[in-house]
Amino acid sequence: MKLYKYLKKQKQNQRKMWAILLDPDKVDLQRFNELLKRIRQAKPDFLLVGGSLVSKQKLSKLVTKLKKHCELPVLLFPGSPLQITSRADAILLLSLISGRNADYLIGKHVEAAPLLSRSGLEIIPTGYLLIENGHTTSVEYISNTKPIPRNKTDIALATALAGEMLGLKMLYLEAGSGAKKPVPIKIIATISRHSRLPIIVGGGIKTKAQMLKAWAAGADVVVVGTAFENGTFS
Repeated sequence: MKLYKYLKKQKQNQRKMWAILLDPDKVDLQRFNELLKRIRQAKPDFLLVGGSLVSKQKLSKLVTKLKKHCELPVLLFPGSPLQITSRADAILLLSLISGRNADYLIGKHVEAAPLLSRSGLEIIPTGYLLIENGHTTSVEYISNTKPIPRNKTDIALATALAGEMLGLKMLYLEAGSGAKKPVPIKIIATISRHSRLPIIVGGGIKTKAQMLKAWAAGADVVVVGTAFENGTFS
């Protein structure tokens, strides 16, 4: 079964999922066996691989090892057109719909399209909404866009609905790597009530209690990155 169909089915069955986000720049491949053990103990549903400044070589090496030694699906979470490898299972083709930088709405996608068309990857068009979290994130700086203010639930909802109307297949609500504050529960709940798309929530999730709150509000998938890297997710 294709990964997107699987995610849709899980949403229909109201089964909540979670994923670990791995940044190849922060993964020490010399200690890969230790990482693999931690992943298996955590028991996520799938893995995301990517970051803001990742080189293709590091990305490819990590994905290759994960596919060889781990049974979990691996999705690319690209920060640039360079972050593509056919060794993964699928790619979240992110359109930064919360911003107004044309490069991250369509420009980078045009650059990546020839490579993606030859890659054999399952391509999942995803509306990416950056939500204010309390400090400037790498995504905000690199993309040269402003996040949606935390108290502007109406703007977040309108943006999400516009993405759905444009034909995007998933929504990713992002507070940013190492965020001080996760995506507000009110924003998750409001978008969940009005959108039929699977909703991924990431950034600033440090505890299982925060994960449970995001799930209860309507998130279908919760992504944990920094807290897993630091070994502090509990």
